[in-house]
Amino acid sequence: MAPAIIAPSLPAMERVFADQPGVSLLVRLAMTITSLTVAFSAPLSGLAADRVGRRPLLLSSLVLYAVSGTAGYFLTDLWSLLSSRALLGIAVGGVMTAVNAIITDWFDGPGRASFLGLQQVFASLSGVLFLPLAGVLATIGWRVPFWLYSLAAAVALVAVFAVREGSPAASAPVEGGGRTATGSVLGIYALALVATMVFYMAPTQVPFLLARQGIGPVLIGVIVASGTLASALGGFAFPALRRRLRSAAITVVCVALLGAGWLLAGGTGTITGIAAGLLVGGLGVGLAIPNLTLRLSELAPPAWRGRIFSGLVAAIFLGQFLSPLVVQPVVQAFGVDDSFTWAGIAMLACAVAAGGARKRNPNKERAVP
Repeated sequence: MAPAIIAPSLPAMERVFADQPGVSLLVRLAMTITSLTVAFSAPLSGLAADRVGRRPLLLSSLVLYAVSGTAGYFLTDLWSLLSSRALLGIAVGGVMTAVNAIITDWFDGPGRASFLGLQQVFASLSGVLFLPLAGVLATIGWRVPFWLYSLAAAVALVAVFAVREGSPAASAPVEGGGRTATGSVLGIYALALVATMVFYMAPTQVPFLLARQGIGPVLIGVIVASGTLASALGGFAFPALRRRLRSAAITVVCVALLGAGWLLAGGTGTITGIAAGLLVGGLGVGLAIPNLTLRLSELAPPAWRGRIFSGLVAAIFLGQFLSPLVVQPVVQAFGVDDSFTWAGIAMLACAVAAGGARKRNPNKERAVP
């Protein structure tokens, strides 16, 4: 929920800071600068997870999350607000890196796939809960949703008692200096970056598209959350799908679903079509995240898990940050509707190309992330 929880507040925030030069882009960056600092700080978090421990990293990051997140309620200067959002990104990078490493330490085999699916389910359901709630709170005042970040303090308290370090395998020696399957790891990072950049058009562009149609912040939060609800369904379906398909085949399905969803959202331009498109695209992302995380867990030597997972976290959040920067020129040239259409076409083309490559090289499928 970290960056997107303020999505329903963006139109009001833009009006409040209307006298600030470049306010349209800066307000969008108030959400996505969090993702940029995740991308830059995650490698350090990965190093800390491997050398200091997963638990200390998790607890300290949760505390920073609560403090920096709620700071947005009190800050009245847009640049100060951006700074607090940057600190929030450091906290998010630490939380996600620590959690992925802990899960991989605690589980293996089918149990790991099942738990990664559940991780995606609960992450998505939190968005379904908190995005509409943020929309309701935004009707009281655009700053009020920032209080939702204080929930991290309660999570930190639970983690003090519930979370312990993983198995001794987490400190096992690394064969080959941790360079195993480097090409596949980098391919996973690249895929995560591009898919996230496309998917993050939902919280950064849809609120403005709906606001022009007279939709209020509550309904904006509900519609944006529909994609998150579909992500939860994807997380539920992932363990069963993984038992039937290899990772590369699931990747093709994920990209195709994301493309089809965005084509539907852009091609119709209606509230119903946008919501349906977010559902289809969200289903693809809900399958993609546990799929890529599981594939990395199969490639990562135990003592390098924190660092390798930090690369995935960095790629995901760098994609979130780049999304409005890359999409904005397309929006200015063609409009928000057509930007979704073109993104959908591009993703479907990639899915077709990847599917064709799999058929031409069936014996190499295991090497494809």
